[in-house]
Amino acid sequence: MAEEIIDPTQLKGAPHPRETVHLIGQEAAESIFLEAFMKGRLHHAWLIIGPRGVGKATLAWRIARFLLASPAQDPSDVFGTLSPKNLDIDPEHPVAKRVAAGSDPRLKFLHRTINEKTNRLRDQIITDDVRSMANFFNMSATDGGRRIVIIDAADNLNPNAANALLKMLEEPPERTTLLLICHQPTRLLPTIISRCRTLRLKKLTIDQTALAVAQAGFSATSDGAALAELSSGSVGDALRLSLYDGLKKYNEIIAIFGSMPNLDRSRVLALAEETGQRGTEAQFDFLYNLIEIVLTRLARTGATGQPPTVEAANNEAAILSRLATNSVHARIWAEVAQTTLTRARRGKAVNLDPAALVLDTFFKFQNTASML
Repeated sequence: MAEEIIDPTQLKGAPHPRETVHLIGQEAAESIFLEAFMKGRLHHAWLIIGPRGVGKATLAWRIARFLLASPAQDPSDVFGTLSPKNLDIDPEHPVAKRVAAGSDPRLKFLHRTINEKTNRLRDQIITDDVRSMANFFNMSATDGGRRIVIIDAADNLNPNAANALLKMLEEPPERTTLLLICHQPTRLLPTIISRCRTLRLKKLTIDQTALAVAQAGFSATSDGAALAELSSGSVGDALRLSLYDGLKKYNEIIAIFGSMPNLDRSRVLALAEETGQRGTEAQFDFLYNLIEIVLTRLARTGATGQPPTVEAANNEAAILSRLATNSVHARIWAEVAQTTLTRARRGKAVNLDPAALVLDTFFKFQNTASML
């Protein structure tokens, strides 16, 4: 029976990375991997790093399909049995269909799992998850014995799980390729990093972000520049902004800041009530991510003396410039960001009323604006 593939980081409403046919803007990383494959120097472990949402998981699944559908290269074959120009595999190829269905027995997908005691998703990848790879490696090999493991994300490994993975990297099974997706390499053991070859992905340009969003099935809008500005070249963040009507909500937050120090309480109450509705837990996190972006842009405006070049909301430049006129203001907003955001997220963790947390947050911002 095929292993059910569940990606706990998949954005609800957006396609899974294994369903994404093309990877946009990361040709350099693909070329590095393809060159190693063509020369018969395929490393047993690849660390795919870069900012969130730029295509790391998409690249891992592309590599997996490519390897499972391609015979091994023989560098001594002067005629070149295979000369691929990229990692594309026809979606109608049997391997592509099996990978899409999660039914290829040569592919193992490692991720955070459900805690059977609490029936909730774990925050980390645990040792038992890593040890499950041993059974996968011990299975009888087919089609030449190639096996692929995708770990998403390696920085979710707890210490014991990381050590268990390290042992496997020290003595890797033959014809096995491990693909470690990693958002924050500093959280990995240096010994794990040293046993992997690194593929570094970059932020996307505004045009590339727009193309990737369109590929995911979302129509381009006239606010493409604002979408790219707030997502900072992350397709994942751009999709969240599209799914949760993020540009409209960001405009509302900026308008509330624009009313300070005479806080527009009716707008804050409406925002709090919307966030506090039952079943909107993801919206709370999304709102605070937007608030964090506002505070970051405020602090940067004060520190540099210049508002952002690209406005992501109406009158944003004027509002930020008025609330952060110098480096002292920049430091104050940076400190407020740290204390208020931490307080709100801790409050959510202990199940305090989300609406009350939103109100408390904006009242603190009002107090700060009154003192400037």
